[in-house]
Order: sequence, then C-alpha cells, then structure tokens
Amino acid sequence: MKTNLVKQPLFISLLFVCLFTPVAIKAAGLPPYIDGQPVPSLAPMLERALPAIVNISTSTNIRISENPLMRDPFFREFFNVPEQLRQQQKHSLGSGVIIDSNQGLVLTNNHVIDKADKIMVTLHDGRQLNAELIGADPESDIAIIRVPGNNLTQLPIADSSQLKVGDFVVAIGSPFGLSQTVTSGIVSALGRSGLGIEKLENFIQTDASINPGNSGGALVNLRGELIGMNTAILAPAGTNVGIGFAIPTNMIMTIKESLVKHGKVRRGLLGVVTQDLTPELVSAFNLENKHGAAISRIESNSPAAKAGLEPGDIIVSANGRPVTNSQDIYNLIGLLQIGDKVNIEYYRGNEKKVATAIIGKPAQPQLAGDTLHPTLKGTILGVTQKDQVEGVLIAKIRTSSYAWKVGLRPGDVIVSANRYRVHNLDELKEAVDPRNALLINIQRGQEGFFVVLR
Repeated sequence: MKTNLVKQPLFISLLFVCLFTPVAIKAAGLPPYIDGQPVPSLAPMLERALPAIVNISTSTNIRISENPLMRDPFFREFFNVPEQLRQQQKHSLGSGVIIDSNQGLVLTNNHVIDKADKIMVTLHDGRQLNAELIGADPESDIAIIRVPGNNLTQLPIADSSQLKVGDFVVAIGSPFGLSQTVTSGIVSALGRSGLGIEKLENFIQTDASINPGNSGGALVNLRGELIGMNTAILAPAGTNVGIGFAIPTNMIMTIKESLVKHGKVRRGLLGVVTQDLTPELVSAFNLENKHGAAISRIESNSPAAKAGLEPGDIIVSANGRPVTNSQDIYNLIGLLQIGDKVNIEYYRGNEKKVATAIIGKPAQPQLAGDTLHPTLKGTILGVTQKDQVEGVLIAKIRTSSYAWKVGLRPGDVIVSANRYRVHNLDELKEAVDPRNALLINIQRGQEGFFVVLR
C-alpha cells in the first residue's frame, strides 16, 4: 500500500517553532539548522528519557483440565473421576518506568503484573532482569516492582497539578510489544473521572497515541519529566482513536510511598455516602452553590458522624481541594490512610461550615471477596439481615467483575460453598480453596440455584 508524502513548506516549520515556549525549546533541544532555520525536535529530550522506560513481560501458571467435562465439579463427583490437570503458561506484555535508580524501583500498572508468577524487565540497553513485586493497589491500578540492576536511569518527577489543557506531552512505552515507541500529542483534559475504568479515577486525558502494551509506560512533558503513567484507552475498535488516559504523578507518588513501606495501601473510612448535585437537588435544597457532593447517608459512629456532618450537607472542599462531585470525595479519601485528618468545608442550607474528621478503620465485619477466591474479586461480603436466610450476604459487587458476569447480584445470600453449609464468613473461608473452582448455592428471595466460579 502506497502513501503519498507531501513536503511541508518552510513557513509551516517556522510556525511550529513558534508554538513552543522558549523554555520548552531549550529543554527539548534543537537539531542542526535547515535552510538557515532551526527545526524543533524531541530527539535530545528522548535521548535522556528513553533509558528510563522498560518493557515488562509476565508469565502466569494456570491449571486447566485435560477433559473439558471434568472442569465441572458435578461431573467429577457423579462419575467419581479424579480431575487431571495440566500446566499452561499465560503471557502478557506491558511497560514500566524507572523512578528510583538507587533502589531499582519500577512503576507500572497493577493490571500488567496482576497474578504473575514471573516478571521480566527488559531495559533500554537490552539487559533482561527478573523483578520482584514490592506492592500493588488494584483500586488505583498502580504497582511497584524492583529490579537488581546497576547503572539504571530514572525519570525526574514533575508536579502534575501544574499541567494545563493544551500542554504538549509525549507517551513512551511498548504498544503491541514494540518497545521504546514514542508518540506525541497534547493534554486534552484533566481530572477525568466516572469512566468506570478504576475505582480511583483522576485521569489526564491525552491524544498522544496509546495502545495495548503502553500500559505502565510514561507520559512526559517536553523537559522529559514524568507527569503521568499511561493506563487506559477509550477505543471502540480496540486500538487508539485519540482518547487515552494516564494516572497523574501526584496520585502515583502518594500511593507509591505506601506501597514501598507497607506493600499495600491501608485505606481508612470517613463514613459518608455522597451523590452528585443535580439541578433537581439544587432546587430542592434551595442552594445558591451548584457545585459539590451531597451527603445522602452517614454511617453511625463513623468519623463523619463524630465530626458533626449530617445527611443533606453539601461538601464543597476537602483539605483545600475543591469538590465538584462524588468521585472527588472518593479520590481524596482513597489517598488518605487511617489516622489522617481531613478538613471539610460544606454547606448546610446556605450557611457555610467547616469540620475536621480523623480517618478511621474500615467497617467490619465485611470482607472483600477476592481475599477468599479470585473469582469473587470486586465482591464485598457481609452478614445477613435478621429477616433473611442464614448465610453470607453479597453486600456489594462491581459490575465489571467475573462474579457479576456469571449472574451474582447484591442481596444474594451464599448458603453453601463446595457443598458445605455456611452460616458466616469464617465458615465460608474454611470451605473455599482459592486454587480450585468454587461451587456455591445462592438463595435469592424465594429462589435458590447453584453457581460454579472458576
């Protein structure tokens, strides 16, 4: 397939030069003159940045049945046939960024290394190093791994709060396994949330081309400083259409400190349920302020309750940061840990008030389903209500989870697991083997049925 190439007139090149500020030109550097006029190039900046970008490949050992019929526990038990399993390896590719050359710390996405048995990092100079997982946070999709290498190059970290829509940016990564691939564009939007990609969302949107394999790679400014980590794309066709998303560095570095120190993020509880303000709510509450998050519920004896917050209060600021919707509250609390203080500005009616809450421990006895079995990831389990059949209640469930796709819903009650009657969370934990399929009996209202989770 031929492509027609058209040479650009010199005045267009000069116009492109004018688009860059003097600081950006100096930082990016200029190549030799053409016809006496300098032409801008990202090459000098990339020569410094590329050595910090790595390719990540993972392998995961999975066990599958030799006989497809024997994958169903009903068949195995009925025919009394032992399940014969064989090992199979699953491979995936992604990108990473060296953020601490002394400690060998590499930043990437959680979904790049999730459940991996082996993580291999390929450096810019061709060296291949085995990496160890330091910590990961599925809610923000951030992970830190470590490589035992010398002469590593790290990227300087920029303050992502200084970004503006229209800033030039460059994405570096390994789309489709093509390592050290560079694409450029601008910041298309800031603070993107409510996309349903992650639980914590505060994305930088960019039109710099991002494709599968770019995940975990760097989004840099024209000075070669890290401003974000490429994470997701909005692509109906599965490839780039000019809408990509990156996690900003300010969020990354907050979570990175906790991952390095604890191996996970120890999130706490404020104890509020909020909803976005709509024109109807603004009218019903007779509000002058049209931006914020309305408190719809306060958990009893929670930090929010102790701070004096009430349903109907409209939160407009938290720790000095404006709150425009419920996602802003979730993002802010998601970056705080147990014992941290949060100063909240809110309206009660049209009177502005201030409250200080201390983040507390998460409510009990609810339990994250993914601590029991991989296929329950994204499910929150708890105790049943007094008027329900005795068992384990599915309190919350993410619509993107495997459990949702096989038909489980909030309000379902697990009454048996692997044919053992369960009355509480402890009995459920004893009955579950995370390495094998899980057979559960569900009670939904007056109906009952079995579900096999693999």
